[in-house]
Amino acid sequence: MLLENERIDDLEYMGLKIIQNKKGFCFGIDSVLLSDYAKNIKNNSTIIDIGTGTGIISLLLSKKANIKKIYGIEIQKEVANMAKRSVELNNLEDKIEIINENIKEIFNVLDKNKYDVVVTNPPYMKLETGMRSIDNKQLISRHEVKCTLEDIIEKSKKLLKDKGEFYMVHRAERLVDIMYLLRKHNIEPKNIRFVHSKINEKPNLILLRGVNNAKEFLKIDKPLIIYKEDGNYTDEILKIYNKI
Repeated sequence: MLLENERIDDLEYMGLKIIQNKKGFCFGIDSVLLSDYAKNIKNNSTIIDIGTGTGIISLLLSKKANIKKIYGIEIQKEVANMAKRSVELNNLEDKIEIINENIKEIFNVLDKNKYDVVVTNPPYMKLETGMRSIDNKQLISRHEVKCTLEDIIEKSKKLLKDKGEFYMVHRAERLVDIMYLLRKHNIEPKNIRFVHSKINEKPNLILLRGVNNAKEFLKIDKPLIIYKEDGNYTDEILKIYNKI
């Protein structure tokens, strides 16, 4: 099951395990936070996970929520193959299907206006900003090489049912872009939570929930703090990681 430079990591949540490549782009806390933020979706939902990567969000959501089916969309063939093997490793083929496709071409394989929820942890960086990685897989994961933020939001709009939910984690500095594009495509921002490394530091991430074709009203959730002053995880993060 394992290829060169791959390992199996224990997610320490309901027996879940994931295959990752030591020299590739491994999942971070942002994906874990998003899976927890989206866990209260309605029962028996059908979900699209855009940019699933190694499948971390799909795997966690399959256990955190009572879902019908998750379709994980991943453009990189090797990464999609890794995610598919993780699904098989966890015996979740009945709950999760990994699709190797460009989100720009997604309607070659999926129908419009059919899905209850979209979750996405997209590339954070515009193509012309930030440090470019030498490794092409990491470049595609971190920068808007193969699709832009607007591509993801525009396709999410067309995938979602009326009043379907959209969940995203992203960099706090991209908030204006996100809000503008959601409104442009009629996904109304309904909740936002700022994520801070420590309580006295500025937020570096946002967790956001939008609703397709909803009325205007935005609720600011209480901040999520990752670390205590001593550098250890806060109790809320420990609960998310199933440590307490």
